[in-house]
Amino acid sequence: MAKKSRGLNAGNKLKQRRHESRWKNKWFVRRMKHLKEKSDPLEGASQANGIVLEKVQLEAKQPNSAMRKCVRIQLIKNARQVTAFCPGDGATKLIDEHDTVTVECIGGAMGKSKGDIPGVRWQVIKINDQSLDALLKGRIEKARK
Repeated sequence: MAKKSRGLNAGNKLKQRRHESRWKNKWFVRRMKHLKEKSDPLEGASQANGIVLEKVQLEAKQPNSAMRKCVRIQLIKNARQVTAFCPGDGATKLIDEHDTVTVECIGGAMGKSKGDIPGVRWQVIKINDQSLDALLKGRIEKARK
């Protein structure tokens, strides 16, 4: 590796060196080329609404053997399909096909999936504009459409 330029007139050379070396950092490249926004189905938003297409069960990764309850949804904003996890005991019983659900990021490391659910990056937080948490705890009943 070449040594850094030194001295009174080294400013331009140092600036050029910094400019070139920043493009070797993958996080800088991701930010400058807006790669997250291009690949993200939510397009940079924290939450999005979607329509439930079907209920699915995904097998957890080793060493667990549970069937994780998820739903396939189609986002209203751009018609992309994503799989969202249904947190809580009996949450899938409250969700029917063609319901409108709100999803948010599941909070895995670096925007990836969390825990033992392979490839699922989203979780359901609302069903027909009613909080899933409140529905599960029995504070409110599911509204009719």
